[in-house]
Amino acid sequence: MFERLTQFFHRKSAPEAPLPPLDARYALGALLVRVAQADNAYLFEEIESIDRILAKAYGLNPIEAAKMRAVCEKLAHGIEDDAHMAALIRDSVDYTHRLEKTQALWEVAHSDGLVVEREAELVRLVEDMLGVARADNEAARAAAVIP
Repeated sequence: MFERLTQFFHRKSAPEAPLPPLDARYALGALLVRVAQADNAYLFEEIESIDRILAKAYGLNPIEAAKMRAVCEKLAHGIEDDAHMAALIRDSVDYTHRLEKTQALWEVAHSDGLVVEREAELVRLVEDMLGVARADNEAARAAAVIP
């Protein structure tokens, strides 16, 4: 009995499931996470905003959105190439939807009530990579602030 108890406490954790292939959906989620974490604080308001955006964009229920965000968090830490993620979105999504993704990035940046320069820089960089016109970017930012 003592051996079984010892084995229980020394058991290795279950292997993690492999990450899904990076596509436009997961690229957006990973970029949303990166924007939220750009100020070195990952607050509940930002997490809630990401979950809401993913649920609305992809027709997910709250549990599915939270699971997708968890995968996106892992991807955000494992993939350093923002340009590649933005290119996946740009090449897979029409202009109107890219504009929506830009607005979503600003929503996350504003969700904690304070946009620090690192967050704004990252969103502007991704906007440029998405190929969204500057005037449309400004409109997306304004729409994110005033829902």
